[in-house]
Amino acid sequence: MGKNAMKAHRTAAGSIDDYVAAQPKAVQTILKKIRAAIRKAAPGADETISYQIPAFTLEGRYLVYVAAFKNHIGLYPAPAGDAAFRKEVSAYRSGKASVRLPLDEPIPFDLIGKLVTLRAKENKAREKAKASPKKKISKKAKSKKGA
Repeated sequence: MGKNAMKAHRTAAGSIDDYVAAQPKAVQTILKKIRAAIRKAAPGADETISYQIPAFTLEGRYLVYVAAFKNHIGLYPAPAGDAAFRKEVSAYRSGKASVRLPLDEPIPFDLIGKLVTLRAKENKAREKAKASPKKKISKKAKSKKGA
């Protein structure tokens, strides 16, 4: 892999359509299929450009980012998921929360759908936890805890 192999094909795209159009033809086809897999897994997702790359949001929260690089497509962030999902995604993990899909291998569109579905569930759980009232611990309980 050369020095510039990790640089994303970034443009000053104003939309995902612009971003896709700025990529090589073979990558355009892959990005269109990835976009379709994301839309299928999260039909209510909105599209935007963030950090100069395509991003999908659901109910105001970022769901997934997609970036085209010279040798792979990156998806961020990847959910932790259960043991079965972790095993399935392990071949593509490039960090704690990122996935690299090599362009010279078949793209796992079903896995992308699972990733997006899990991210949507994580976002909902995070939102639900944020909205639920926190239990107050009385001073008496705190003093017993510390004893």
